[in-house]
Amino acid sequence: MSALDSVQVKNLARGCAFDLAGITTAEPPDEAGYFAEWLAEGYAGEMGYLYGRRAELRADVRTLLPSARSVICLGLLYNTPPPYSTRWSAEDRGWISRYAWGTDYHEVMRARMEELVRRLRALATFEWKICVDTSPVLERAFAQRAGLGWIGRNTCLINQQIGSWIFLGEILTSLELEPDSPAPFRCGVCRACIDACPTQALVPTGKDEGPDYALDSRLCISYWTIELRGPIPEQRREQMGPHVFGCDICQDVCPWNRRAPVTAEPAFVPRAATPPLEALASITEEEFREMFRSSPVRRARYSGFLRNVLVAMGNSGDAKFVPALETLSQRDDPVVREHALWALQRIRLPQAVAS
Repeated sequence: MSALDSVQVKNLARGCAFDLAGITTAEPPDEAGYFAEWLAEGYAGEMGYLYGRRAELRADVRTLLPSARSVICLGLLYNTPPPYSTRWSAEDRGWISRYAWGTDYHEVMRARMEELVRRLRALATFEWKICVDTSPVLERAFAQRAGLGWIGRNTCLINQQIGSWIFLGEILTSLELEPDSPAPFRCGVCRACIDACPTQALVPTGKDEGPDYALDSRLCISYWTIELRGPIPEQRREQMGPHVFGCDICQDVCPWNRRAPVTAEPAFVPRAATPPLEALASITEEEFREMFRSSPVRRARYSGFLRNVLVAMGNSGDAKFVPALETLSQRDDPVVREHALWALQRIRLPQAVAS
């Protein structure tokens, strides 16, 4: 065992303003097998970065840090005051997922994790690697095993006290620390997230062991609006509603989030939650980069984000968007042009029928 013990590590983590901290071993989690099955089912869609070498790395974190003996799992609350997508309606505005309302959490998490490592290294010598989402780590599986929460049917990590609005990060370390007990599954027979999903993206696995539901990304609004490059399948566009970046429905309806506390982190104060669609449709690529500087929204890229805005405009059915849509239907970008024409047709067809 190291000179540092698990209690000290977790206390130092809380001193760095993490809301959750737990420890587990670096042994591969059972979910590594489930993840391989998930990929084999094609549920990752076109997210090619999840396959190949990165899939192998996810199976065992010791390929990232051969000396790893423990994983320090950390959680940061990002819940903010309402609105919530399931109790909100404004047809001239778009919905941005709650996790992207403030500063990109990767920057916030990494800075705090680096500070935690500095404090730990003042007390002990060890090797380490910081992992914040972009590293190939099965972070929810490790977090569950470290006692931070359980993986719900919505596939999010859920903590009994603070719900599922949680950013996760891990520090792989050569320290040999006493692991925490895994968190038990507490969803019971609840299927609120399954029933609320407008695209039925949470699909039964049909397996006796492991999770009973999985996320089929190919049916997920978050996947379409963030990860998918190119056109959104036409038969799926109506289901997107006002979503222009991500989707919160499966978390908004979760009973464990009813009493979720609000974050005290200034970086997560909302900057953009429900922006006006007309304003979004008029921004240039340079304005897009500036508007969403230090924001996860940039992941969608300008063309993809504009595509999402056009679908939301079409779904609104509001004729006031017609001039903007006509302008955008003349763009050189074939994806933007296609979705602008689709939105125009969606708005004009009911009008033509009514007349």
